[in-house]
Amino acid sequence: MDGPLRVTSSVALPLSEIELRTSRSSGPGGQHANVTASRVEAIFDVRASATLTETQKERIIAKLGPRVTAVSQDARSQLRNRDLALERLRERLAAALHVPRARRPTKPSKGAKQRRLKAKRVQAERKQGRQRPKHDD
Repeated sequence: MDGPLRVTSSVALPLSEIELRTSRSSGPGGQHANVTASRVEAIFDVRASATLTETQKERIIAKLGPRVTAVSQDARSQLRNRDLALERLRERLAAALHVPRARRPTKPSKGAKQRRLKAKRVQAERKQGRQRPKHDD
């Protein structure tokens, strides 16, 4: 990833706003992992962002907190882990920025009510038929 991190169709974060830290990985790589800093941590400080609007910042902070992090140590390559960490950060931010559609309350139709009541009657009759016949003494 060379350009900005495209979070949504309207939000693209410049990589200068994302802090990338590297350290030694505990993942795959054998002896290679002991000498290379292939683990990558992508950290985004929401409050310090000049790209996001106040509304977007509030939405992210409410869902993820003021600092959003994503870590990758899956691959042996630092470059691949960097891309994976940025992709995970993008997914988390996109999920936090998602605004759910407002639910419009609906009522069941007349036919739906009739079908429900008919099903209840059929079930009641079925259970009634399972009972032992009552005999008078």
